[in-house]
Amino acid sequence: MIYEFEGYKPVVDETAFVHPQAAVTGNVVIGKNVYIAPGAAIRGDWGKIVIKDGCNVQENCTIHMFPGVTVVLEESAHIGHGAIIHGAHIGRNCLVGMNAVIMDNVELGTECIVGALTFVKEGMKIPKRKLVVGNPARIAKDVSDEMIQWKTEGTKLYQKLPGQLNDTLKECEPLREEPEVRPSQSKKYETWEKRKK
Repeated sequence: MIYEFEGYKPVVDETAFVHPQAAVTGNVVIGKNVYIAPGAAIRGDWGKIVIKDGCNVQENCTIHMFPGVTVVLEESAHIGHGAIIHGAHIGRNCLVGMNAVIMDNVELGTECIVGALTFVKEGMKIPKRKLVVGNPARIAKDVSDEMIQWKTEGTKLYQKLPGQLNDTLKECEPLREEPEVRPSQSKKYETWEKRKK
């Protein structure tokens, strides 16, 4: 659902997809080919949220801030299931792992990877291309070319998803039996599976 708050209506590019079970409120700007999953809460009530082109915000993520702060997700930022971004700046082509927490005034440099369940404390400045893990967070090592290639390929799947959802997602009644002939997955993802072998 999209909600106006105190005269601010969210701005959502027509190529983006915001799931009807997500909540996007107030002063929020969502760019091209952005995917916002069910259960995401993107709350631009006390400040502004900018989600730039090619980002994805997965199921049950929260994006919020203290008053007067602008939260920015730079291009191709990838926010994993259940993560919380509170008053932070996420660099271009970063990956924030599942259930990670990124606190106020954090600056995450370009192409960083934050591990699942990591807690990045308030004010931490992380240079570009770092792997960040732990509670509290620490820089474990540099992000390799291979790691960022893997991240970028995964994000490309999410960048295609808004178009697929805009074209094919519809509410339906469930089948009562599985059809005799039904592929286990769409042929679109066969190359992804072959890549791992």
